[in-house]
Amino acid sequence: MAALRSQPLVAPDPPAELARPPLILNRRGTAWISGKVSGIAEGRAPRWWWAAFLPSAGLTALCFAMIAYLVSTGIGVWGLDCTVGWAWDITNFVFWIGIGHAGTLISAILFLLRQPWRTSISRAAEAMTLFAVICAAIFPVIHLGRPWDCWWLFPIPNANAIWPQFRSPLTWDVFAISTYFVVSLMFWYVGMIPDLATLRDRARTRARKLVYGLLAMGWTGSIRHWRHYEKACLLLAGLSTPLVLSVHSIVSFDFAASLLPGWHTTIFPPYFVAGAIFSGMAMVLTLLIPIRTLCGLEDVITVLHIDRMGKVLLAAGSMVGYAYAIEWFTARYSGSPHEIFAWENRAFGPYAWAYWTMLACNAISPQLLWLRRVRRSMAAVFLLSIAVNVGMWLERFVIIVTSLHRDFLPSSWSYFRPTLVDIGTLAGSLGLFLTLFLLFIRFLPMIAMAEIKGAAARSGARAHGDPDPPGGLSG
Repeated sequence: MAALRSQPLVAPDPPAELARPPLILNRRGTAWISGKVSGIAEGRAPRWWWAAFLPSAGLTALCFAMIAYLVSTGIGVWGLDCTVGWAWDITNFVFWIGIGHAGTLISAILFLLRQPWRTSISRAAEAMTLFAVICAAIFPVIHLGRPWDCWWLFPIPNANAIWPQFRSPLTWDVFAISTYFVVSLMFWYVGMIPDLATLRDRARTRARKLVYGLLAMGWTGSIRHWRHYEKACLLLAGLSTPLVLSVHSIVSFDFAASLLPGWHTTIFPPYFVAGAIFSGMAMVLTLLIPIRTLCGLEDVITVLHIDRMGKVLLAAGSMVGYAYAIEWFTARYSGSPHEIFAWENRAFGPYAWAYWTMLACNAISPQLLWLRRVRRSMAAVFLLSIAVNVGMWLERFVIIVTSLHRDFLPSSWSYFRPTLVDIGTLAGSLGLFLTLFLLFIRFLPMIAMAEIKGAAARSGARAHGDPDPPGGLSG
């Protein structure tokens, strides 16, 4: 009996059908993870990076050229008129704000829910959030007509005794977006401090060691540092979670707080939040599927991650499809001829092509993700994510323009047609977003190394012994 008691108790392995797939493939250890992820920021930029960066930088220059032309000439260079006072400017604003929600969802909500699969994609999603909010912040300013007076939107004491109108949804947007950006920036930066210290310790030049050393803020990896780091991440996750629900709800009030048929509906806050998560997750997939191949990160961003993001995309898409059905039901059940006309005008009016394309992209195509083989096909998920991005932009266009272009007076009905400045500003905002994202993956750790090492340990990887991979974005 004594001999039996001295033997250590070993838990039996779970049955094969209950075993969870590893989050890190090929039993990659901490040395491999540090070398691979750090090598992306340390090595020379390959040709594919330049092939993507130069066109994106060109589109960014086009964006600022269009803004300069707009400011110097006036918003008449857009396709707006007296009937359609909002069009692509607010469409782009709502679209980019929605794109920024997936980062907070992955980083904050899944962090609080203790979902370990988020570790491989959280850093890139957080960065995408910041860049999308930067793109979104451009449009409320330039659509004012006098963008040099945009500082009046803030409660800053001035000699003119001008104070913000707090009953205006535009003022709500300013406070919601600025709060969301500051909290997201802090969450992104605090989570990156241990990885910046890794880049500091691996730096081979004085300039890189100085820059990464300043950004790492003296991180040494002590128990005290880790304790404060985990508390800060938990606190910021708790602050960020309500922002996911509140920011796009406030953006929806731009429309729901009006009395215009097609906008004046109480379903808009949850509808907009579901749509934001839907479009944001689609953009994460659009960016990460090619990046995992180009950067050789298939062992870190695995098919399992794409599969689970596909499930989130399916759930959000089903919510959006349900909201489309509720819009129709609410209009018919209300008995209001104005609400009924607003819905019928969307579905069968001059912009019917946009409505049915939106429906196909957002409500029908995501249903393919019920199939496991579709969720695990990189090409299929990539094409579906692009379709969702197109559909969600069209959704904002349909909500805004089709509710405006035919108002209560048939004599003032019009048909909005974008000008070259509208198209150039939209293309330029896409270029700005891609430029910032490419610079991010070039100079900062795009994978949360500190968190992914913990996931690797839980997956049974070796702690030491893996050789460092060759550096570079394509290593």
